[in-house]
Amino acid sequence: MTTRIAIIGGGAAGCFAAICLKERIPEACVTVYESGNKLLAKVAVTGGGRCNLTNSFRDVRSIEAVYPRGSRLMKRLLREFSNVDAFRWFESNGVRLVTQDDQCVFPVSQDAMEIVGTLTRLMHHRGVKIKTRHRVSKIEHVSENEINNNDGCRFSISFSGSDAPEEHADIVLVTTGGSPKTSGLDFLRGLNLDIVQPVPSLFSVCLPKNNVTKLMGTVVNDVTAGLTGTKLRATGPLLITHWGMSGPAILRLSSYAARILHDAEYKAELWINWFGDMNEPEVADMISEMAAENKQKQISNIYPAHLNSRLWEHLLTQSGLKPEMRWAELGSKGRNRLVATLTNDRYRIDGKNKFKEEFVTCGGVALGNISAKALECKSHEGLYFAGEVLDVDAVTGGFNLQAAWTMGYVAAKSVAEKYGTL
Repeated sequence: MTTRIAIIGGGAAGCFAAICLKERIPEACVTVYESGNKLLAKVAVTGGGRCNLTNSFRDVRSIEAVYPRGSRLMKRLLREFSNVDAFRWFESNGVRLVTQDDQCVFPVSQDAMEIVGTLTRLMHHRGVKIKTRHRVSKIEHVSENEINNNDGCRFSISFSGSDAPEEHADIVLVTTGGSPKTSGLDFLRGLNLDIVQPVPSLFSVCLPKNNVTKLMGTVVNDVTAGLTGTKLRATGPLLITHWGMSGPAILRLSSYAARILHDAEYKAELWINWFGDMNEPEVADMISEMAAENKQKQISNIYPAHLNSRLWEHLLTQSGLKPEMRWAELGSKGRNRLVATLTNDRYRIDGKNKFKEEFVTCGGVALGNISAKALECKSHEGLYFAGEVLDVDAVTGGFNLQAAWTMGYVAAKSVAEKYGTL
């Protein structure tokens, strides 16, 4: 009898799993049910439409640093399908890749549609059935006594908003991605799973009515950002926008602090060290050296090379210093105020802003529901989960897509090993 496998969700994890399943069980009937009009819609916009499909991991000091939630699970799963495996898989299927200086991996074409097209082509070639506009409203695990009345299948799948009839499957793999609200997971309600409330992750912060927003477009390549009253901090480039601040440092911090900021209604104090990992004594020595070498020059005209003149004047004003004063007039008190601003500049966060067209959440199906080895549900045999529908998410830089490839692969392998002979 042909094994019927239903994949709920046509995103990165679902489509990758479908391809891997058909590679391992060619005779299986694999069907992808997607609620939207087309597959891989999120992949098409990731990386600004260029598709940051993984990362070299060369600069990753610990898995916890890039996977704030689900790090232990990802550490285990990456041993089975790593970033190197993902790189090789895509190149072996005709996608030439390039690793940037920031260690993000993109297709050489810089076109996300090449990734979409490759995955779609492989699905069609391997005979994966695709059903779009099929929003699942309920998944039911059929009891052993009822299996014979359910075409011999373990699961029944119902749909909303369409005339699609109920369908049945031996195996169900849920890969619906992140949901902005808990209600987006209502289709799982009858399965009695533990759900972690979803909240946004990876977002820029709003600094309304702050003069720093007048410097929109300014980029500082190496800063450290943190939240006052916490030990959370993140490093990397920072971008000043017309609404506040963004860039990798802020996006990474938003991932670490996703729940804290949500609970605080996105009101908090942000601190910035404009010199990255340099501490106050180190910055003080640098400022003293600048003052000694430029005594008769205005402080607004001499500034660190990684800052621009507009930002430097803003920081001088933040320190209570007049831009026209000369370095010889700075004095120890003025120097100390300036150093304090440069290493611990404060801004009041009031709101968040979505990062481009991408949307990442933390929360979802609690990891305690699943086997860490197989991604199979502990309480419902034959039910699997992969991707952001689980309480796993990452910082920006290709790590979320890597999690999708990794979990899609592992789930497919697990299904094939356990149920391939049904």
